[in-house]
Amino acid sequence: MNDVKQKIETLRNELRQHNYNYYVLDNATISDYDFDIKLKELQALEDKHPEFFDANSPTQRVGGEVTKNFETIPHEYRMYSLDNSYSKEDLEDWEKRIKKLVDGDIAYTCELKYDGASISLTYEDGKLVKAVTRGDGFQGDNVTANVKTIKSVPLQLKGDYPAKFDIRGEIILPFDGFNKMNEERIEIGEEPYRNPRNTASGSLKLQDSAEVAKRPLECLLYNLTGTNLGVATQFESLDKAREWGFKVPKAAKLAKSIDDVLEFIDFWNEERHALPYETDGVVIKVNSLQQQEELGYTAKAPRWAMAYKFKAEQVSTKLNSITYQVGRTGAITPVANLEPVELAGTTVKRASLHNADQIEKLDIRVNDTVYVEKGGEIIPKVLGVDMLQRPLDSQPTQYITHCPECNTELIRKAGEAQHYCPNYNGCNPQIIGRIQHYISRKAMDIEGLGGETVALLVNNGLINNYSDLYELTKDQVIPLERMAEKSAENLINGIEKSKSIPFERVLYALGIRYVGETVAKKLAKHYKSIDAIIEATEDALVNVDEIGIKIAESVVAFFHSTDNKTIVERLKSFGVQLELSEEALQGQTNILEGQTIVVTGVFETVSRTELKKLIEDNGGKVSSSISSKTSFIVAGDKMGPSKKEKAEKLNINLINEAEFLQKIEK
Repeated sequence: MNDVKQKIETLRNELRQHNYNYYVLDNATISDYDFDIKLKELQALEDKHPEFFDANSPTQRVGGEVTKNFETIPHEYRMYSLDNSYSKEDLEDWEKRIKKLVDGDIAYTCELKYDGASISLTYEDGKLVKAVTRGDGFQGDNVTANVKTIKSVPLQLKGDYPAKFDIRGEIILPFDGFNKMNEERIEIGEEPYRNPRNTASGSLKLQDSAEVAKRPLECLLYNLTGTNLGVATQFESLDKAREWGFKVPKAAKLAKSIDDVLEFIDFWNEERHALPYETDGVVIKVNSLQQQEELGYTAKAPRWAMAYKFKAEQVSTKLNSITYQVGRTGAITPVANLEPVELAGTTVKRASLHNADQIEKLDIRVNDTVYVEKGGEIIPKVLGVDMLQRPLDSQPTQYITHCPECNTELIRKAGEAQHYCPNYNGCNPQIIGRIQHYISRKAMDIEGLGGETVALLVNNGLINNYSDLYELTKDQVIPLERMAEKSAENLINGIEKSKSIPFERVLYALGIRYVGETVAKKLAKHYKSIDAIIEATEDALVNVDEIGIKIAESVVAFFHSTDNKTIVERLKSFGVQLELSEEALQGQTNILEGQTIVVTGVFETVSRTELKKLIEDNGGKVSSSISSKTSFIVAGDKMGPSKKEKAEKLNINLINEAEFLQKIEK
């Protein structure tokens, strides 16, 4: 059993680092295919061994960061990412899982997965009022002025549209338009754009909408979001959206079975090359919107949808050198520096080597010819070595023993994949990385302060930890590179404004290992202040909902540090929010503490989303499936017969929405 636990922890640590590289640093070091295989392996182990559950596991995360060029706007309805599949077996396993959660026959809508920039359009009374990028799923950039220049986006709808709704899709750049843009750039002596996807995404961030209007962008839409939409299925919603004036791709199919789905996939795996746009797979959605609502979401993705990814491209090139990067936790990541090679529309110069074990396993050496794979727009992965082309004088790779930044001897804990630099307070990349995490959008969201400026502040000796930010003055930062009076003023104002960020986000911003957004919210809600968390023991922490021993140990270790406690006291003295506000405490009780509740069926008085929030606000835990651990079920109309049968078999009480609302009356 210890071997299983060790394997789970090893996978979690590796995946957490890759998540951070991709979503925070925008410098991913693993292909999406390889990441998903590891994630599936971890998920399978966690499902088989629930005793090792960890609420901050990569399987629970949501990852991802927002850019700083435009006003940030929260999404009224979160924009989730999709789980990925790569085989018939993956899709069959998915179908088995969803059939356990919903009753009746299941049909699927199959759609092509277009490779563009995700967008959410909001319409009120038939008029476009807002266009927001995906961002981190919770909030994104307001790019309304730019999107309005895209001719395929209707500014006024027609027909029987709802009073208010969101519609999601992709901003794409067709190949013809992309090629024409590049011809024009080459003609005037400028560097051509690398690929349509990045060009489309970059177009949305241009400050001048007149420049955006010159670009042949298109908007392909595929998902309605809101209430009282007047549709019952995904396939019907596509037809309705077309009627209202949206450009909805015709390449969609209603499938009755996974075999029908696979037929669609096989057809488009070949035919996609004739399409005018980039595609990287197929999205399969449960067709019934009621079944979608019943299935709900994991922390990361909807249970009712799955993306099938087409196989990624591969090339071979020469490995010129191996360098080592230091992350904010001290984790060391080896990187292959390659002879530049064209791959998936971009010039690839670097690829991930993951860790010492991977280098040893593949016997990767400098001057080898290596096979490289890239899926999506992330830094590729080295798959293997062409041994026939290995130089005769080749020498095995010796993994570094000391930190490349501060020369401290590296450590490697039992069961962990990566080496670490233990010089927590003296290693510059770690110091800079922690402050960069602190200022990030999902944390303190400090406007006017970016990663490069943080590095300048640290390297110039102006700050050494994130509490030092609050003592900065305009006069201190003006002399910095690329810093003018106005930008210096914005930076200082942004720091001041961060003092109003709520406690749960401050707790996440502190950068405690294993404490992600979800765990930070749980701890903040349970303890209500930083002082209470500092005083908490490991035994007390593990009794908090979804907090495991690994998180508990990490929290206690963080606040055991005198330096960290000093930093927290300084933050407190500067007025940073280190306890829940009165507003946050309103409406919260412990009436349902310790109870696990399933919500099923269709409701009239309150929506399913509101019911789930009420459960959590009153200390309960929402579960998607009925088990012996279920305390009771809130049952609406059209509850599935198999769920009812299972509830009766387990002798679980069913109550209606009126009875539930009465139960939580204060």
